[in-house]
Amino acid sequence: MILAGDVGGTKTLLGLFEHAQGRLRVVRESSLPSRDYPSFVAMVEEFLADSRRRPDRIAVGVAGPVVRGRSYVVNLRWPVDERRLARALKVKRVAVLNDLEATAWGIPELASRQVVSLTPRMRGRGGNGALIAAGTGLGMALLPWDGRRFFPCASEGGHQEFAPRNELEIELLRFLRVRHARVSIERVVAGPGFSAIYQFLIESGRHRESALMARRLAGADDPNRVVSEAGMNGDDPAAEQAVDLFVSLYGSAAGDLALVAKATAGIWVGGGIAPKILPRMRSGTFIQSFRNKGRLSDLVERIPVRVITEPRTALLGAAARAARLE
Repeated sequence: MILAGDVGGTKTLLGLFEHAQGRLRVVRESSLPSRDYPSFVAMVEEFLADSRRRPDRIAVGVAGPVVRGRSYVVNLRWPVDERRLARALKVKRVAVLNDLEATAWGIPELASRQVVSLTPRMRGRGGNGALIAAGTGLGMALLPWDGRRFFPCASEGGHQEFAPRNELEIELLRFLRVRHARVSIERVVAGPGFSAIYQFLIESGRHRESALMARRLAGADDPNRVVSEAGMNGDDPAAEQAVDLFVSLYGSAAGDLALVAKATAGIWVGGGIAPKILPRMRSGTFIQSFRNKGRLSDLVERIPVRVITEPRTALLGAAARAARLE
């Protein structure tokens, strides 16, 4: 019996899984508000209170860097710690993973209906893979191939420097440098990137802000959603360009990751943003930027790209990792 978790600053997914004959079967799942609990152990103990069977393996994906089995979740006051979990729940096999590493473990568990290909009819050539995921932040994970299967590795590649490719993006970098001491790719390819790009387009004089957008943004709890929705719906020219530039930058970042990982087996695109803007992801802009890698364009052009549409992939991946704990 496996306990798997996907811990975020707002909500946490917990699941009990049985692992038999190489397959995972869900016994029970629950989504819990993270901030309502004094600790992760308290959350797990409540989740298990009604279960007649106790887990003998635990794996948890966490939205933050993990060092020596311990991670502090962004926006939460408590850590997720392997030793504390093992001691409190009397379980010997425990793993705490970065959430992108957990998602990467979940990729082999996905059915074809849970992904959308941006490169139809293209198959990987074997070898390494990689995962990139824009959401609140930008996450990356590597999927090295050991000759039999992928063995995912965590990465903080989303914090690489933002490298502009043309005059427009050079101006965007200058705009962002006034606001941030260091500009990483996460500043533009993540949720806050929508409003950052939009504000650049307005303040640089490329667009005038419409009265409608000004009203929407003035009362918005989430200006990034306002910009992305207006851009997707065609409600505002500045928002449309902001979404298009976001997609182009996302594709370029994915292509850079493909080079770093030599991801001949494929690039998977996770996170919550891609499924919401899927029509623009499929428009050709993403793939064009993905493949525009100069002397190595020929290599990248033969790499398949797939968008993950299953929101529980990190939970499934944590369960898959737990099943392999020695």
